Amino acid sequence: MRLTILGGGGFRVPLVYGALLGDHAEGRVSQVTLYDEDPARLGAMARVLADQAAASKAPDTPAVTATGDLDEALRGADFVFSAIRVGGLEGRAADERVALAEGVLGQETVGAGGIAYGLRTVPVAREIARRIARSAPEAWVINFTNPAGLVTEAMAEELGDRVIGICDSPVGLGRRVARLLGARPDEAWIDYVGLNHLGWLRGLRIGGRDELPRLLADTEALESFEEGRLFGAEWLRSLGAIPNEYLHYYYFNRDTVRAYTEAEQTRGAFLLDQQRGFYADAGRADRPGGAALAAWDRTRAEREATYMAENRRAAGTGERDESDLESGGYEKVALALMRAIARDERATLILNVRNRSTLSVLDAQAVIEVPCLVDANGAHPVAVDPLPLHAVGLVTSVKAVEREVLAAAASRSRAAAVKAFALHPLVDSVAVARRLLDGYAATHPGLAYLR
Repeated sequence: MRLTILGGGGFRVPLVYGALLGDHAEGRVSQVTLYDEDPARLGAMARVLADQAAASKAPDTPAVTATGDLDEALRGADFVFSAIRVGGLEGRAADERVALAEGVLGQETVGAGGIAYGLRTVPVAREIARRIARSAPEAWVINFTNPAGLVTEAMAEELGDRVIGICDSPVGLGRRVARLLGARPDEAWIDYVGLNHLGWLRGLRIGGRDELPRLLADTEALESFEEGRLFGAEWLRSLGAIPNEYLHYYYFNRDTVRAYTEAEQTRGAFLLDQQRGFYADAGRADRPGGAALAAWDRTRAEREATYMAENRRAAGTGERDESDLESGGYEKVALALMRAIARDERATLILNVRNRSTLSVLDAQAVIEVPCLVDANGAHPVAVDPLPLHAVGLVTSVKAVEREVLAAAASRSRAAAVKAFALHPLVDSVAVARRLLDGYAATHPGLAYLR
């Protein structure tokens, strides 16, 4: 089975390859093709993967090839993993900087920063989807490119249900809650619903019984894990649910914007500096075997430890606990998704898929994030209870913003882009929306198409 990774020079590619190295079942991935427009990043990542393969000592590791030709990368692929970053980390740092200058949030998937990133990414994602439809029409596409829900919806215009979005945030949240309740995560049914980076864990059933109320009643247990410390036990009990960590940007927006403004550098600027050093180190041909992987391990540990540092500062929670450093494992979700489709091994996974009739407040084409049953025919969203009104407001508002981004990218309309900014709950003025777009257009050549 052949897997093509778009954004093959990306920092998290070794997570995917590491998961493949641990898969020894029949019908596993035997060929990995890395595609990237940056040959230096591509070469550095190929060295890291070679070190991984050598360290695994397995006799039949997946073969790795690298190319800068998209059609060549796609040809013959069974699965395509999309993890591109249009504009690079330079673009992310600029997204944050322009937004903070206007006193609003610039996070890469939430608020003004997410809109700017979406406006840059959607035209590219649509073109990639068209190329996949032409060069690999039978391939299944797994999208991790952010903003993941928006980009998946854009690609679905060309690929239909053969594109499925994944995210590790809901998986990590469900795992932490299950363990607190003394359950194995794979034995619990997680009632989770929303959009990408805008969802709520509303229940966790073990043996048919919802155990979440037991956790909500226990303040000490609630505040022993990351989401509990971020939001506080009192607010979680008020909601009757555990929000995705990204909802901290909504519920504590003013506090978070202040923390971001006071920080020495934004998250994007930090990652830009960090990864420049990593790629320069890992890309050196004179380093001994294993050096590239060691550099990646060090860089990843620092990256995970500083994740959402400004939010923790705003909440006064201090450093991350060791238990919080374990990610949701998007690479494990991707592998489970590929297995379920390729081998018809039925699985239940939280994924980004077309709504169909799952949430009555949204149309059938809207991409949502919910538990899905996966088999050889793809991912099928399960029925969920209706959203409470406070969640309906956020979900429909943000989906309206996403639709304006899609419309702006399709029509090249500046007016639609301004509308996308102005309608977002975290942008409080049409005048600010106009200035944001002017600032982003002056910074990003990728937004020159808007008129």
